[in-house]
Amino acid sequence: MTRSAGDGAPPPGPEPHKSLPKGRSRRNFAGARPVMDDVARLAGVSKQTVSRVLNDNPAVRPETREAVRTAMRTLGYRPSRSARSLASGRTRMLGVISFDAARFGPASILTAINTAAQEAGYLVSSIALDTADRATVVRAVDTLSAEGADGVIAIAPQRWVGRALAEAHLDTPLMVLENDLGKDASFVTADNRAGARMATEHLLDLGHTTVRHIAGPLGWLSADRRVEAWRATLRAAGAPVHEPLIGDWSADSGYELGRGLAGRSDVTAIFASNDQMALGVLRALHESGRHVPDDVSVVGYDDIPEAAHLLPPLTTVRTDFAEIGTRSLRLLLSQLDGPPEPAPNQVVPVELIVRRSTGRAPNRRP
Repeated sequence: MTRSAGDGAPPPGPEPHKSLPKGRSRRNFAGARPVMDDVARLAGVSKQTVSRVLNDNPAVRPETREAVRTAMRTLGYRPSRSARSLASGRTRMLGVISFDAARFGPASILTAINTAAQEAGYLVSSIALDTADRATVVRAVDTLSAEGADGVIAIAPQRWVGRALAEAHLDTPLMVLENDLGKDASFVTADNRAGARMATEHLLDLGHTTVRHIAGPLGWLSADRRVEAWRATLRAAGAPVHEPLIGDWSADSGYELGRGLAGRSDVTAIFASNDQMALGVLRALHESGRHVPDDVSVVGYDDIPEAAHLLPPLTTVRTDFAEIGTRSLRLLLSQLDGPPEPAPNQVVPVELIVRRSTGRAPNRRP
């Protein structure tokens, strides 16, 4: 009987010298990379059984599973991604389509998706788009389909993106963020209406007679939902409702629109639809000599990392972008692993973070 050098006993499991691939010895096999066929021969099973073991198929008997794993350890076999793909019928690659990916929200969501995908053993192929035409969206979907993506996540914050995705006829599972495409696609979104309501009620509770709003761009679903909730909250309180001012998410637009509001003595509360625009508003108020929050209270949205370090620290609505990304990835994987039926749509809660940029209205102070 052949023994391993120095151990005085044969190795456990099948005896390697009886089942090594034909034409190979243990000496020359060490110089070549073992493949699935080698594992099957050494374990005395079929290649299909090795595939089932690689994919944790419960139908494999425990003793057979152990024989295959022993053969893998003996040969130093490491399954490649392509081997797993052949075994499971999947590429273990997911596609992500994103828009305006440089902004804090989409970038944070994309980071969370990548992290969760890696933990689940998937690679992510991302396509970032900055053009607003249907043909570009359809091309991105076709590209990911051609690459064999097991599923696609679309960070789709604009209405036209949702329409384009709905017309793309994607033949793989689709998870959409922000957009609701109907019964054939699941979606995950933050509770934008609740966030805008909390921001507006907070300012009204401080005694401000009304709240002016700097909104995000037209056609962005998050911006539209925040406008709707801001307006409804004011009406429910019997407060005056002014037309929202339309920004473009940038601090520059917040600054320009804020300059107009800063010159009005009747403006005592401003709700900006994101923190970058709120930052521009703070600068405009400072330059005009109006103090925050003594003269004007300001609320932002998103809770970017810098919000707590502004002067004054910014009251804002915190959106858990990491949770949105992670939850969307998990829901997509559940569609891949479970029955072919739509996953439940999910709305991620938001939270009002009160800091020193808001205070009681000037006419309501003791």
